[in-house]
Amino acid sequence: MAIIEGFRVRNFRGLKDVTLGKLWQLQGAEPLTPLTVVIGKNGVGKSTLFDAFGFIADCLRVGVEDACFSREREGFDKLFSQEQSGSIEFEIYFREDKKSKPITYELAIRKDDGGKVIVERERLRQRRSGQTHGRPYSFLILNEGKGVAWKGNDPGLRVDEDTKFVQVEDLFRTLRAPGDEVEGADYEEVELDDKSRLGIATIGSLKQHPRISAFRRFIEGWYLSYFSPNAARELPKAGPQKHLNVVGDNLANVVQYLESRSDGTLQEILRRVADKIPGIGQIKTHKDDYSNNLYLLFTERGFSVPFTHMQMSDGTLKVFAYLLMLEDPDPPPFLCIEEPENGLYHKLLETLACEFRQHAMEKKGRRSQVFVTTHQPYFVDALEPQEVWILEKGNDGFSTVRRASDDAIVRSMVEEGQPLGSLWYSDYLDPR
Repeated sequence: MAIIEGFRVRNFRGLKDVTLGKLWQLQGAEPLTPLTVVIGKNGVGKSTLFDAFGFIADCLRVGVEDACFSREREGFDKLFSQEQSGSIEFEIYFREDKKSKPITYELAIRKDDGGKVIVERERLRQRRSGQTHGRPYSFLILNEGKGVAWKGNDPGLRVDEDTKFVQVEDLFRTLRAPGDEVEGADYEEVELDDKSRLGIATIGSLKQHPRISAFRRFIEGWYLSYFSPNAARELPKAGPQKHLNVVGDNLANVVQYLESRSDGTLQEILRRVADKIPGIGQIKTHKDDYSNNLYLLFTERGFSVPFTHMQMSDGTLKVFAYLLMLEDPDPPPFLCIEEPENGLYHKLLETLACEFRQHAMEKKGRRSQVFVTTHQPYFVDALEPQEVWILEKGNDGFSTVRRASDDAIVRSMVEEGQPLGSLWYSDYLDPR
């Protein structure tokens, strides 16, 4: 199961330079945990960090220029950090599985001289088998859509400078130089006809580039929850659907899909919902034969007449939707949820955090890495210090981040039995 061990973002709104976890040049850092939670006050950048993942996914899906305007982002100029120079940059450090060498993906986006948003630089790199130190070998290098890609699992080229991508012309000369260490490597020169499209979107669709294809599929599989109770109350047309979409307006369709299975998944979800929301008895679907609309019917214990999902409370719909996500028969590799506490009874939050962790730690392979932002101490009470990152606003107006486990006093107090959320509430995690 692929897992992100580290993430860096630069010049993205209030995130001038923020790193979480381990990068190839930060080998001494601890990697991100299967469940990672970012906390902080209002306005410190939690939503921006959440959207950084969504922006990368949108860049792959629709290209960088359209991604700048997707989800009310209002364009590149609104995304680029104020009074900064350079590009918006991202770095993802991940493993396809525990036995594979980590892969680093680097992406830089800027405006060209004509004002068009383009992919300035893009790189994928990985250490060779048996290589335990030194710079990884690049197997995709693109500079404004022009570069090289290595086929198969060939190691690629080691680029020895840290801060800048090698110029494409120099790279070609290096590859063609007699006696070079990659002489005979199976690579191809690449030039994209649209500089606003990611190279991994185009090259990653080709069979001869399996590592690039695997990374493309990894990002395509991300699930960022923009769940809306109002959207979930809409009346969808009947038709079973396997996966819950990002806003949740196909909630009834997913239940219809689970009803068609005979493995007891729906019954187990209903049992768990009933444990967390007193009074809920049966949940089933009903199709209106005239309109083909699909209803969710909820029956309360002690009553015979059900009510529809349009009458359900925000909290009940959210808990039900989250449990459906966690029981997805083909779960996403990366599940990102912003402020799941909204609309929920506070005593449900610790239970929900445990549900997320249990899913992230699932040993049978059916799990997602879970990334959550929250400002609710009751949710944080269920967490360990290494799972929690504290986002703060610096004196310069930009965000900084630190891990709760880096504070020896916090670690000691948790070991003594103090819940982490209570320490946060008491200003031990955010003393300012």
